[in-house]
Amino acid sequence: MSAARNEADTGPDNGTNEDSHLEYGQDQDVPEISFTTEAETVREDEEETSDAVLLNAKNQRYQPYQPTSPDIAEKPSSADGSLSIPDDTPSLQNSITSSAGRRSRLSPYARSPTPSLRPFDRRFQARISSSPQNSPRAASPAFLQPHSRQTSVNSLLVPKNEEGEPDQPPWEVVRWTKLRKISGHAFSEIGKRNFGRPVCIAISTSIALGTSKGTILVFDYNQNLKSIIGPGTKAVESGAVTSITIAADHSTVAGGHATGHIFTWDLAKPAKPFLHIPPVDRRRFPEADGHAIDAAILHLGFLGMRHTALVSADDKGMAFSHLATRGMGSVARSVKTTRILGRYPEATPSLIRQRKPSSVLAFSPLPLGNPEHASDTMGLVAMLTPYLLVIVSTTPIAQTQYKTPRPKEVAAHSAMTAALAWFPSVKLKVPNAATSESSSRVKLVYCWSNVLMVLEVTEVEPSVSSGAEGPPNLQFRSRSRWKAQEGIVAAQWLGRSVLAVLTITQQLVILEDSSLRETNSSDLVQKHIFHADLFSQQLNMLVEQLDEEDASMHGVVADAFYMSFRAYKGRLFLLGFNELSFGTLSNWADRLLALMEEGSHIGAIALATSYYTGEADKVSVGLPDDDASRHRLVRDKLLEMISASLRFTFGGDGRGSRDTASLIQIQELAGACVTACVGIEEMDFLFDDVYTAFSENDAEGVFFETLESSIMDDYVKIIPPTVLKDLVRHYTDRGLHSRLEELLCHLDPRTMDLDQITVLCKRNHLYDALLYVWDQALDDYTTILGDLLGFVENQKAPQAQTDPMETAQNISSSSKIFPYMSYILTGRIYPIGHEMEEGKATLAKAEIYNFFFPGSSRAVPNGDSRMQPLKRQADASFPNLRKVLDFDAPSFLSMLNEAFEDPFLNGGHDNFSKDTSSRLTEAQRSGLSVSRQWIVRILLEVMVPPRYEAEDTVYLDMFVARSLPKFPQFILLPGYMLHRILTGLCKYASEDVAEDCQLSVEYLLSVYQPPDPQSLVPLLSEAGFYRVLRSIYRAENEYAKLVQTCFDEGPANEDIVFDCVAESLGASTAASEKQADDVRNVIERNAAQFVHRDAKAAAATIEQFAPPLHEAMLKALDEASDDDGQLQYLQTILDPSEEATGRPRSSIKDPNKAFVELYVRLLCEHDPHHVNDYIEGLKTGDLRLEEVLPALENSGVVDAAVILMAREGRVRDAMSRLTRHLETLKAALLGLLNAAADSPDVANTAEATQDLVASIQRLSRVGLWLCQGQTRSAQQQRSQVRRNRRGKVDDEELSMSEMLWLDLIDAVVQVAKQATEFLQPDSSSNKADGVDAGIKPHEHPFDTSKMTAELRNLVQETFTALLSATSVPRANESLGANVSFLRILRAFLSRASASSPSLSNLRAVLSTIFSAYSYEERLLDLANRLLDKDLFVHVSEAATLRRRGWRPLGQVCEGCGRRSWGPGTGGYVWEAWQKRNEEDERARQQRQESQSATKTTELPRNGKGKAVQEEAQHDLNMAPPNSTRGVEASAATPNEEKGELDAGNGGSGPLIIFSCRHIFHRICLEQMQGTGDGAMRDKAERLMDFVCPLCVSE
Repeated sequence: MSAARNEADTGPDNGTNEDSHLEYGQDQDVPEISFTTEAETVREDEEETSDAVLLNAKNQRYQPYQPTSPDIAEKPSSADGSLSIPDDTPSLQNSITSSAGRRSRLSPYARSPTPSLRPFDRRFQARISSSPQNSPRAASPAFLQPHSRQTSVNSLLVPKNEEGEPDQPPWEVVRWTKLRKISGHAFSEIGKRNFGRPVCIAISTSIALGTSKGTILVFDYNQNLKSIIGPGTKAVESGAVTSITIAADHSTVAGGHATGHIFTWDLAKPAKPFLHIPPVDRRRFPEADGHAIDAAILHLGFLGMRHTALVSADDKGMAFSHLATRGMGSVARSVKTTRILGRYPEATPSLIRQRKPSSVLAFSPLPLGNPEHASDTMGLVAMLTPYLLVIVSTTPIAQTQYKTPRPKEVAAHSAMTAALAWFPSVKLKVPNAATSESSSRVKLVYCWSNVLMVLEVTEVEPSVSSGAEGPPNLQFRSRSRWKAQEGIVAAQWLGRSVLAVLTITQQLVILEDSSLRETNSSDLVQKHIFHADLFSQQLNMLVEQLDEEDASMHGVVADAFYMSFRAYKGRLFLLGFNELSFGTLSNWADRLLALMEEGSHIGAIALATSYYTGEADKVSVGLPDDDASRHRLVRDKLLEMISASLRFTFGGDGRGSRDTASLIQIQELAGACVTACVGIEEMDFLFDDVYTAFSENDAEGVFFETLESSIMDDYVKIIPPTVLKDLVRHYTDRGLHSRLEELLCHLDPRTMDLDQITVLCKRNHLYDALLYVWDQALDDYTTILGDLLGFVENQKAPQAQTDPMETAQNISSSSKIFPYMSYILTGRIYPIGHEMEEGKATLAKAEIYNFFFPGSSRAVPNGDSRMQPLKRQADASFPNLRKVLDFDAPSFLSMLNEAFEDPFLNGGHDNFSKDTSSRLTEAQRSGLSVSRQWIVRILLEVMVPPRYEAEDTVYLDMFVARSLPKFPQFILLPGYMLHRILTGLCKYASEDVAEDCQLSVEYLLSVYQPPDPQSLVPLLSEAGFYRVLRSIYRAENEYAKLVQTCFDEGPANEDIVFDCVAESLGASTAASEKQADDVRNVIERNAAQFVHRDAKAAAATIEQFAPPLHEAMLKALDEASDDDGQLQYLQTILDPSEEATGRPRSSIKDPNKAFVELYVRLLCEHDPHHVNDYIEGLKTGDLRLEEVLPALENSGVVDAAVILMAREGRVRDAMSRLTRHLETLKAALLGLLNAAADSPDVANTAEATQDLVASIQRLSRVGLWLCQGQTRSAQQQRSQVRRNRRGKVDDEELSMSEMLWLDLIDAVVQVAKQATEFLQPDSSSNKADGVDAGIKPHEHPFDTSKMTAELRNLVQETFTALLSATSVPRANESLGANVSFLRILRAFLSRASASSPSLSNLRAVLSTIFSAYSYEERLLDLANRLLDKDLFVHVSEAATLRRRGWRPLGQVCEGCGRRSWGPGTGGYVWEAWQKRNEEDERARQQRQESQSATKTTELPRNGKGKAVQEEAQHDLNMAPPNSTRGVEASAATPNEEKGELDAGNGGSGPLIIFSCRHIFHRICLEQMQGTGDGAMRDKAERLMDFVCPLCVSE
C-alpha cells in the first residue's frame, strides 16, 4: 500500500513503461508477494450447520463427515442385499421386449435371492455406479456452499449480505489514487479564479486540463505544472475549452472552444498557437465549410501522426476534417475544411420541418497501433448520433465506410446516452490460434442507451480486377453484444481484452472482451465525476415533443461524461468536480494478498486454483491467456498459500480440543487443499505435505472424507500404500464398508497391499472390491469366482449346521456371479463399467468361458447338426456349470443371452503375437475356441431331467429359441431337438412365464418350419398361445379359425378381433364366399362377446364388412339389457360424427326403419336434446311416425313430433298437437308460479320457471316454422290457380294456412296473457276477471320482469313473423297481401271477444301487435332513407348521361342514304332553328300568362322534358324548319333509348336516333317496319314500337 501513497504524492509512473501489461495487450510484470502465517481473526463461516454435526463435534474430536440431509442414507454394501440391478438397455440385436416382471423364485435348493427369471432383453448392472451423479453422498465439506469444481469462484468468495445483495470483495476492483498536487493547482480557489474550473481532460505522457476560461493546464506525471496555455492570446477570448486532445507523438495539444474556434499548441513553444481554425460566417461565405459561429466544439482529435490534420464535431450535429498546409515564413498556413457529417441550418424550410434534430453524442478518431495496419492511412473517424453509427474515412477523400442504425433492443423512451472507443491493432506475443494472425484486429466499442456492441475491422484482400492500387477495402463485422441494466455514458479500453464501462448512475463495470462477461463492478458515486448538459438544448424536440408511438424517441437526454472518463495504458483517469484521480485494476496477486491479509485463507486458495485452471477471469486480473505461462505464475504462489494456511490453521496446540467453528474451518481447508492439488496435479504435495499436516493434528478423518469425492470423480486414482492403509482403517473402524468398497473400486489396485485388501474384503463380504482388485492387479478372473461358487456348495449342508445370518450373506455374495460375468463377458471392468483393453478383455472372456465350459469345441465343427452325446461321468463333467445352474439357472441363462451378443463368440482369435501366444495358458487357449454352438450343446446335454425340472428347463428352451434367429449362422440344431424345445415351451409350469414362452415360440417359428403345422394346433391351443395360432391360421388362410381365436383368447387383447375381421373380410384379402360366410357365422355365434368389447368399433366393423349382422348385434345387446350399448351402436351406423368417421351423415343411404325408430326411442330416453338435430336430417319415409310418437311425447320432445307430422303432410294435426302442448306448458307454468311463494327452494323454482319459458319459446318458434312453410306452399298453389283461371277467392272463409296462423297466435297470446296477468297482480284485467280458477296472483320471491318481457317479446315475434309472411307483394295483386293479415286479425279478435267479454284483457296484446307494426314501420323508414340516398346518386348519373345525348355514327340516314344533318344539309336548317326558337318563346309567354291568371306558382323542371330535348338538339347543331314540337325522346324497347328530331320539309322529315348511334328518317323507318299510318296512331305508341333494323338483323 506504500506504493499507492507514493503515487498520491508524486503521481503515477510514466506511462511510457514498456512493461505495462495493459498497454495494448502487453503484459505487466507481476510483483512478488509474501504471505504471513499470522492473522488478526479467523472469519466465522456464515453457513448454517446442522445440530447433529455440532453435537458430534462436541462429543468427539473428529467424527467422519456424515450427510446432513435426512433424505440421504448410507448405501448398502455388497453384503447387504440387492447386489445386481436389471438394466433396461435394449438388446444389441433389437430383441423383442419380454414381459415386464416376474415372481421371485428360488432354485431347487431354495437359496437364490435374485428373481428367478430375468427378461432376456435386459442387462445386469453392478451396485456401484460409474456415474458420480448417482451417489447419495452429500456434497464435500470443502466449500462454503454446495458447488462443483466448475463453479465460478466469484460466487464463492463474495458472500451476500442480509438484503441478498453481494458484498464488496475484500480487494478493491480499482485501486484509486488522488492526484493531490494537480488537484491543489487546478481546483483550489486561486486556481479557479485564475484559470477557471477544469471541464475536460486529455491523457498521454502528459495530463492536460481544459478550463472554463479558455486556458489549458499541462502537467507531467510527477504532477508538476509544465505549461499554462492560452493567456495573452485570442484563445482566452474564444470561450471555455469544451474539448481537448493530445497528438500521437505527445508534442502537440489542441483545444476546441465554445465559440467554434480551434487552436493547436506546440508544447515546446506554448506562447502562441501553432494553428488556428476559426469558425465560418455562413452569411458572408455561404460556400465555405466549417463550424458555425457560437457552435461549441464538443469533440476533437488528431489524425495519425500529423499535427496539421484534425477532426472535430460541434453541438449542432456537424463534423469536419481539417487539413492545414505547412507555413513558410510570413506565409500563413491555409486550412482545408471538409464536412463529413451533418447539414447546415440554411436548408429549405420544408426540410427543416421534416428533419429531426441531431447531435454528435460520441466521437473518436482511430489511434495508431504499434504494427502497420491498412486503416492507418485512411483517417477513420467514428461518430455516434441519436440515430446512426457512422464511420468515415477522411483520407484521401471523405467517404462513408460503415453505417448502422440504432439497434432495436434499445428500450423505447429510455434515457438517451451514447459512448464509443477505438482499440487499434497491436502485436501479439503468441499468434492467434484460430486465425494465425500475429497482430490483433481493430475494434470499436459503441453504446446506445444500455446496449453495448463490439465491431471488428478487418482488411479484405483486393480482387484481381481492381488491382493493388486504390484505398484499402475494409470489412466491418458486428461481433458481440451486451445489455446493461441502465444507460451507458462512457466506455474505455483498459487493454486488448478489458473494457471499462461507466453507467448513468456512475457504476463502473469491467467487461471481458471475448465473452462480454461482467467480471467486476464498483460504485464511483463518491468520486463525484464531472458531467455537463451538452445535448438537451439541441435535442429538446426529442423530449419536449415526445411521441409515445415513436419508439425512436427518448424520455430524457442524459448529461455527458465522456470528457471526464479517460483511459491510457491500463489506467483510468477521472475528472471530478473537486479532484482528479487515477486508478488501476487490481491484478491477481493483489486480490490474493487482500484475501490473505483479511484471513480468508480458504478463499484465497480457491481463487488461486480457479486462476490456475482458467475458470476465473484471467485477462482482467493480468494473467496471460496461455495456459503454460499462467501455470508458471500461479503454481508456486498457490503451493505457498496452502503451506501458509496449514501452518496457520494447525499452529499452536493442534491436538487440543476444538470448537465447532474450528472444525468447520478445518473441513473447508481440507476441501480447498484437495481441490487445489487435484487442479494443479500435485499428488505428491497432497499426500506428503497436506495429509501429513492433517495426520499430525489428528484430522486425517476430515481429510479422507474430503478426498472421497475426488476419488469417486476419478480425479485421484493412486494413493500411497501408507495413506491407503490409514484410509481403510478409518472407514472400517466406523463401519462404512459400503463407501470403502466404492473407494477401492475407483483406485488403482497396483499400489495396494493385496493380502491386506483380500483379508479385509473377505471378512466384510466386500466381494465387489475383491473382484475388482484381483482382476486389475493380478489379471485373475476365476479365483474369486470359484470362491463365490463355493458358497453355493456350502448351502447343501444340513440347515442345523449352518448359521442363518452367514447363509444369507453367502447367498448375497454368490449373487454377484451374474453381474460380474455379464460385465467381463461384454468387455467391461467390474463393477465400474469402464471399457477394458481389447487384448485384456479377450483373455478375460476366454478364462471365464473355460471356467464353465471346459474342453474344446474344435472337435465338433461349428454348425454340426448332429448332436452327439458328450462323454461325461454323472456329475463329474462341467462341475462349475452345474453349480451355477443349481444355484440360479434363470439368471445364468439371462446373463448368457447378453454375452451371446458379444463378437468374441464369433471366433477368429488367432491374431495374437508370438510372445503373447507363447504365454497363453491351457485354459485360455481352450476358452478362445468356445463358440455359441458349443455352449448350447453343453447346456442341452447338462440340463436334463430328473436333476432339472420343467420349471428350470423351460428357461433353457426360451434361451435357445431366442438365440437361434439372432445367430442362425452360428447355431444349428436338428429338427427333433427344435421340436422338443417347441414342445417344452408349450408345456410351461407356471403362468408367470406364459407370455415369455409364447414370445420364444414366435422367435423359434421364425427360423423353424414344422413339417405339419396343424399338428401343433392342439398343443398351442392348450398352452393358450393365441398369437402363434393366429399366425398359423393367417398363413393357412383359415379366416374363420383366425377370428374364432380372437374370441377364445378372451379379454386379454380385446381390439385384435376387429383387426382380424377387417383382415378376413377386407377387399385386399382373397377370401372366397364360403370363407366369408364362415367368418360371418363365427361373428354371429359370438355376437355378444363381439359387441360387448367395444360397441362403437363393432358397429363400424359390421357396417363396413357384414351389414346383415346388425340385427344379431342389436339382439345381443337387447338380451343383455344394454341400452347404452345399443345407443352407441346405432349412433355409429345411423348418426356418425364426421370428425370420428370421416364421412357425413348424408352419406348413409336408405337406413333400416326399425333401426331408426329404435334409435329415436333411445335418444328420447337418454339424450332428448339431440332428437331434433337427428330428425332434421331424416328424409320422408325413413321412419314410421306412429312408432316413435309415444316416445317423443313422453320425453317432451313435441317439437320433433311436430316436424315429423309436418313432413308427412299432417300439418293440421301437427298444429293441434303443438297448441295442446302449449296449453300443458301454460298450466305447468301457472302452477309453478302459484306455488313459488311457498317453495323452500327459491333458486330451483326460478330455474324451473325459466326452463318452462324457454320450452314455450322453442315450441312457439317451431309453430312459426310450420306456419311459414304452409304459407309459402299455399302462395305457390294460389299463383298457379290465378294463372289458370281469373276467379276470386272467398274473403269470408279462412284458408288452411290462415287457420294455422290463427291457432298459433291464439295459443301464444293466451299463454302470454295469463302468465302476464298472474305476474302483474295490479292489472285492471286481473281485478275485473281474474285468471284461471283456483289461481290467485300474488307477489313472487324472485324477479319476474325478465320473464314478462320474454313472453311479451314472444307475442311480438309471432306477429312480426305474420307481417313478414303476408306483406310480400304478389304479381298482379297489390292488395292481396294485406287481406290475409286482416282476416287473421279479425278472426283472432272474434275469438278473443268470445272468450273474454271485456276488451281490457286484450289491451296488452293489442299493444304488442301495434309495437310490431311500429317496429316494421321504423325498419321501412330506415330502408327508404338508404334507398333514397342511393337512388338520388343513380338518378343524377342517369340525368347527366342523358344530357350528354348520343352522337350519330354518320350524317346520312341509314335508310335512304341522304344527308340528314350537319354541313351540307342546306339553309333550311338555320330557318328551322329560328322558327323553333320563336315557337318556344311564344309557348313560354303563354305559360306565364296562364300562371298569372290562375295565381299558381309552379316550379319549372330541370333536366327533364322539353328543356333536355332542346339541349340535345343544340348539341346536334340541327333545327328542322317546319318543326312545331322540337326534339322528342322516347324508348323503342325497354332496353333501347332513342331521340327524335323534326327535319321539316327538306325531303327528310323528323330524325330518330337509337342508342346504337344509328340515325334514320322517321318516314324511312316507318316504311322499313310497315308502320306508315302515323296519323292513325299515337306518336308515343309509335315510338314504343320502333327498333333499330340494322341491329335486329344482326
